[in-house]
Amino acid sequence: MSGITLADWLRAQDDVALVALLRARPDLATPPPADMSVLATRVGTRASIARACEDLDTFTLAVLEALVVAGADGEPVALPTHLLGPDVKPKPLKQAVARLRALALAWGEDDALSVPPVTREAFGSFPGGLGRGTGQTYDLDGISEGEQRVLQKLAAGPPIGDTKDASRVVPLEKAETPVQRLLARGLLLRRDPGTVELPREIALTLRGDRPLGSIQVTEPKPKTSALRQADVDATGAGEALELVRHVENLIASWSAEPPPVLRTGGLGVRELRKAAKDLDVDERRAGLLIELVVGADLVANTEAAEPEWVPTTKADVWLAATTEVRWATVAHAWLDLPRLPALIGRRDEKDKLFTPLADEIRRAQAPRDRRWVLDALAAFPKGTAIANPADLAALLGWRAPRRGGRQRDELVRWTVEEGTAVGVLALGAITGAGRALLDEGPGHAAKSLGDALPAPLDHVLVQADLTVVAPGRLEPELADEMALVADVESAGSATVYRISEASVRRALDAGRTADDLQELFKLRSRTPVPQSLSYLIDDAARRHGRLRGGAAGSFLRCDDPVLISEVLAHPEAARLELRRIAPTVLVSPLPLADVLDGLRSAGFAPAAEGPDGQVLDLRPGGRRTTPRQRTARKPASPAVPADERLGELVRLVRAGDRAAATPRGERVAVPSNLGAGPSATLSLLQQAARARRKVLVGFVDSHGTAAQRVIEPHVVGGGVLEGYDHSYGEVLRFPLHRITSAALVDED
Repeated sequence: MSGITLADWLRAQDDVALVALLRARPDLATPPPADMSVLATRVGTRASIARACEDLDTFTLAVLEALVVAGADGEPVALPTHLLGPDVKPKPLKQAVARLRALALAWGEDDALSVPPVTREAFGSFPGGLGRGTGQTYDLDGISEGEQRVLQKLAAGPPIGDTKDASRVVPLEKAETPVQRLLARGLLLRRDPGTVELPREIALTLRGDRPLGSIQVTEPKPKTSALRQADVDATGAGEALELVRHVENLIASWSAEPPPVLRTGGLGVRELRKAAKDLDVDERRAGLLIELVVGADLVANTEAAEPEWVPTTKADVWLAATTEVRWATVAHAWLDLPRLPALIGRRDEKDKLFTPLADEIRRAQAPRDRRWVLDALAAFPKGTAIANPADLAALLGWRAPRRGGRQRDELVRWTVEEGTAVGVLALGAITGAGRALLDEGPGHAAKSLGDALPAPLDHVLVQADLTVVAPGRLEPELADEMALVADVESAGSATVYRISEASVRRALDAGRTADDLQELFKLRSRTPVPQSLSYLIDDAARRHGRLRGGAAGSFLRCDDPVLISEVLAHPEAARLELRRIAPTVLVSPLPLADVLDGLRSAGFAPAAEGPDGQVLDLRPGGRRTTPRQRTARKPASPAVPADERLGELVRLVRAGDRAAATPRGERVAVPSNLGAGPSATLSLLQQAARARRKVLVGFVDSHGTAAQRVIEPHVVGGGVLEGYDHSYGEVLRFPLHRITSAALVDED
């Protein structure tokens, strides 16, 4: 049966259909094809077909496989409904064929469908699990039970089997095994001395009315539950706050003690465990947080002689931002992270441990797969939750069985777990902020999270046991004060702080006075301030700052000469190289911070003093490094141009078609080293303008795309060729330096 070629079928499609094809298969447009023949060739390449098949659902893929089994890759065939089984209804079958045509994976009418020849390779050596056809009719009567079992096993696929019984062919009367008897009967084909193959005709007979097995026509319905979107958003907001708090703590920890970079790159197991302990989380979450801070460029490799993982200057900008902006920055980094943090702690095929930030967990497809899972959840109505990630994996497995590879089901589970930890998902549903992140970007996501977060509180609850309860998110100023004067004991929807002498002294070291702290708790606590807290503050303040230090290197002064003598008599004084220069003054060549730390470890409570006598805050600001220069990440799949660009590309392809079919006369090519408009080209174009003859012009457009158009020149000069394109009914202008060739069109 003869049929239309793919190139001719593409020529017959309207521009809307071709734009849709290039949008669905963007690899076909890169680089832009010169004409329909080039486009048709590109449609039928092995890599392009394999990529297109990744987006086919299970049923559409089965229809394509049935076409291959029917031989549509060699000659046009009628729609092979007999191969799909009796359960397939006309409507879904029609939709599947329409989908294949839209992707140019099949073309022609239903009674003469063709597929690209290399499509067979997309289904392996045996499409449908069927062997070669022989064109013969086989009689299966009289075979034994053992022979029946061999045939049934090979009929289920694959159709070949390894056996020693194929080493020699014997007559039926001398056959001793089922395989030998089947070979003697001609019911098995001998491929080589160790392999047999089941003819296609026998397999189809044994499979009955479902030659390609049981085909799932419609997608599975996951078990879902309906939740209030407000509850989903509130739960996700709580996770977002936890994420931001953990990232803050990780930056603070690595500012003070940056971990080293392994010689092979990445972070060591010991450093991972230390980070998990410091953050009070498990190692799995610690690994995710580490990947996120590096992915968001808040931490980077110093790339020094002894490289370390150090917070970048961007971390300071991040810390100064609002909570919702900080969350959106980290969540967006997770969405675009080309890595699989879930692999941390696992081992590869060679039993090598995957560690954080190592190259081994980089996966270029990770952002695409992550968004694929999230988009599926976002497609459900708001507040719809999928309780079991396995149900979601089954749904996505039907929609795109060739995407995700061997780890597809795990990828779905990992994405759900990480999305929940990041606050993009909650209770099995996508949050409003997560939906905004997918559809509109981090700016809108931050606003959505801000709407979901409860209003910041301006008060705390001070307890008699010197704990302070923050029953919700605190105002930034109050949160900073509490972080200064108290230590976090437990976090969650309500944060519990613990006040101690060391934490009060930390606030005093930062320049707060006893009156400041008493006023803080008096104004901000909704519960009475216990006397024990007032006594603690007053006692710490009474001892704090009696010793004053300055730079000499550094000095210590005190109005009480007895205390100065006590310090000088302490064993620590020798290590700090302290010496008396006056009854109330000691000096040291060491930095002031070292002297004060040494005295504090010895039980004293000194304070730093500035030139004006006021208390100085000498707390270290933390290490910083410059952000790394980001290189544009190569997308895992070709970018999809805008429809306007695709429409113009289709027009150029059609113009290339006409140009290829145009008879040509005198031709002038422009060598690349001659620059703009050599005289021969100008002469030919001017000649065509005077004679009102058409010219086939080869040129490079502003996008760097080579193309050809047939025009009738009107004006040639001033560095510009202006002419009329009769095919499109429009006037075109070409800079002469972009013209690569010109040929007169022979008149009919």
